[in-house]
Amino acid sequence: MEFKFGDYAIMLPPLHITIIAIIIIFFLVRWSKQLETRRFTVFFYFLISTVITPIFTGSTKEGVFQLWIPLGFIVVFLYLFRRNHPSKMKASILGLSIALYQLILQYVG
Repeated sequence: MEFKFGDYAIMLPPLHITIIAIIIIFFLVRWSKQLETRRFTVFFYFLISTVITPIFTGSTKEGVFQLWIPLGFIVVFLYLFRRNHPSKMKASILGLSIALYQLILQYVG
Protein backbone atom coordinates (compact mmCIF):
# COMPACT_ATOMS: atom_id res chain seq x y z
CA MET A 1 0.00 0.00 0.00
CA GLU A 2 1.37 3.38 -0.95
CA PHE A 3 0.24 6.87 0.01
CA LYS A 4 1.67 9.67 -2.12
CA PHE A 5 2.09 13.21 -0.82
CA GLY A 6 3.58 15.26 -3.65
CA ASP A 7 7.24 14.23 -3.95
CA TYR A 8 7.03 11.92 -0.91
CA ALA A 9 5.33 8.61 -0.35
CA ILE A 10 4.60 6.40 2.63
CA MET A 11 5.02 2.71 1.89
CA LEU A 12 3.09 0.28 4.10
CA PRO A 13 3.21 -3.51 4.05
CA PRO A 14 0.29 -5.41 2.51
CA LEU A 15 -3.00 -5.23 4.39
CA HIS A 16 -2.94 -8.81 5.70
CA ILE A 17 0.56 -8.31 7.19
CA THR A 18 -0.58 -5.08 8.86
CA ILE A 19 -3.64 -6.76 10.36
CA ILE A 20 -1.53 -9.68 11.66
CA ALA A 21 0.96 -7.23 13.22
CA ILE A 22 -1.86 -5.37 14.99
CA ILE A 23 -3.26 -8.65 16.34
CA ILE A 24 0.18 -9.75 17.56
CA ILE A 25 0.76 -6.43 19.35
CA PHE A 26 -2.71 -6.67 20.92
CA PHE A 27 -2.00 -10.16 22.30
CA LEU A 28 1.46 -9.23 23.57
CA VAL A 29 0.14 -6.17 25.42
CA ARG A 30 -2.68 -8.24 26.89
CA TRP A 31 -0.32 -10.99 28.06
CA SER A 32 2.17 -8.48 29.46
CA LYS A 33 -0.55 -7.11 31.74
CA GLN A 34 -0.78 -10.56 33.37
CA LEU A 35 2.75 -10.16 34.74
CA GLU A 36 3.27 -8.34 38.00
CA THR A 37 6.82 -7.13 37.33
CA ARG A 38 9.03 -6.74 34.26
CA ARG A 39 6.14 -6.66 31.81
CA PHE A 40 8.42 -5.94 28.86
CA THR A 41 9.98 -9.43 29.04
CA VAL A 42 7.00 -10.87 27.15
CA PHE A 43 8.10 -8.86 24.11
CA PHE A 44 11.67 -10.17 24.43
CA TYR A 45 10.48 -13.78 24.61
CA PHE A 46 8.41 -13.17 21.49
CA LEU A 47 11.27 -11.53 19.58
CA ILE A 48 13.82 -14.18 20.55
CA SER A 49 11.37 -16.94 19.56
CA THR A 50 11.12 -15.58 16.02
CA VAL A 51 14.82 -16.22 15.24
CA ILE A 52 15.53 -18.92 12.63
CA THR A 53 19.00 -20.24 11.80
CA PRO A 54 20.45 -22.58 9.18
CA ILE A 55 22.00 -25.69 10.74
CA PHE A 56 23.08 -27.39 7.52
CA THR A 57 24.20 -26.04 4.18
CA GLY A 58 24.80 -28.30 1.23
CA SER A 59 25.65 -27.71 -2.39
CA THR A 60 23.49 -29.37 -5.03
CA LYS A 61 23.33 -29.22 -8.81
CA GLU A 62 20.47 -26.72 -8.65
CA GLY A 63 22.16 -24.46 -6.11
CA VAL A 64 22.65 -24.32 -2.36
CA PHE A 65 20.33 -26.12 0.05
CA GLN A 66 20.00 -24.85 3.62
CA LEU A 67 18.20 -26.59 6.45
CA TRP A 68 16.65 -24.00 8.78
CA ILE A 69 15.34 -24.46 12.34
CA PRO A 70 13.59 -22.09 14.77
CA LEU A 71 16.58 -21.88 17.11
CA GLY A 72 15.20 -18.92 19.07
CA PHE A 73 12.08 -20.84 20.08
CA ILE A 74 14.13 -23.88 21.10
CA VAL A 75 16.33 -21.74 23.36
CA VAL A 76 13.37 -19.93 24.94
CA PHE A 77 11.45 -23.19 25.40
CA LEU A 78 14.38 -24.85 27.15
CA TYR A 79 14.79 -21.78 29.37
CA LEU A 80 11.09 -21.67 30.26
CA PHE A 81 10.82 -25.44 30.80
CA ARG A 82 11.34 -25.10 34.57
CA ARG A 83 10.23 -21.47 34.94
CA ASN A 84 6.81 -21.98 33.45
CA HIS A 85 4.71 -18.82 33.18
CA PRO A 86 1.63 -18.95 30.94
CA SER A 87 2.06 -15.46 29.45
CA LYS A 88 5.70 -16.00 28.54
CA MET A 89 4.91 -19.42 27.08
CA LYS A 90 2.08 -17.96 24.98
CA ALA A 91 4.39 -15.22 23.69
CA SER A 92 7.06 -17.77 22.73
CA ILE A 93 4.50 -19.94 20.91
CA LEU A 94 3.31 -16.84 19.05
CA GLY A 95 6.96 -16.23 18.14
CA LEU A 96 7.17 -19.83 16.91
CA SER A 97 4.27 -19.17 14.54
CA ILE A 98 6.14 -16.21 13.06
CA ALA A 99 9.31 -18.34 12.83
CA LEU A 100 7.37 -21.04 10.96
CA TYR A 101 6.09 -18.36 8.57
CA GLN A 102 9.70 -17.28 7.99
CA LEU A 103 10.68 -20.92 7.39
CA ILE A 104 7.97 -21.28 4.78
CA LEU A 105 9.18 -18.11 3.07
CA GLN A 106 12.77 -19.47 3.06
CA TYR A 107 11.78 -22.68 1.32
CA VAL A 108 9.11 -21.34 -1.04
CA GLY A 109 10.74 -18.04 -1.98
